[in-house]
Amino acid sequence: MNDTAPDGQPQDIVLEYELDAPPDKVWRAISIPEFREQWLPARALACADPVDATPAQEVRYRMRDDEPPFLESLVTFQLRPAEGGGTVLRIIHALDDARLERRGRAAANDAGPFLMRAA
Repeated sequence: MNDTAPDGQPQDIVLEYELDAPPDKVWRAISIPEFREQWLPARALACADPVDATPAQEVRYRMRDDEPPFLESLVTFQLRPAEGGGTVLRIIHALDDARLERRGRAAANDAGPFLMRAA
């Protein structure tokens, strides 16, 4: 399994679940801190408050690894009603750490700080 894109950048992890619970109940479980704490503890988050939220549809949290180098990621929880009264929960986990920004690649023939001089 290769979890990087062809350009070397990490790919998002996308998971989708169909739950028996109605959307309003799932929304409470992912958006109210007392309920969220039961399955996603605040210590796993870079900040316990959501980055942003669209009520009853989507909420995003910034997470941080608990081991060095403590990379950060953005996890998005999206809800939509499923047939039969349940909920489709889509989770998108995207590595989003400024330290991983793509740096310009050096030219293949760049052997160092040598200067060319005109003849």
